[in-house]
Amino acid sequence: MKTIDLRKKSTEDLEKELLEIRKAQFSARIQISTQQSNKTDQLAKFQKDIARIKTILAEKVK
Repeated sequence: MKTIDLRKKSTEDLEKELLEIRKAQFSARIQISTQQSNKTDQLAKFQKDIARIKTILAEKVK
C-alpha cells in the first residue's frame, strides 16, 4: 500500500481500510499462534500499513 494512494482516499475510506487491515492482522496473528501459518512477516507489514493510515488520518484532521 502506497502513501500516495492513501492520501487520495477520503477519511471514511481510510477508516474502512484501517478496519479491514486490523481484521486481517488479527486473523494472521491467530493463524500464527495456532501454527496454521508461518508467515510472520505479514504481521510487520500489517503494522506498518496501520501506522501509515493512522498518520494520514491525523494529517487530515489538522
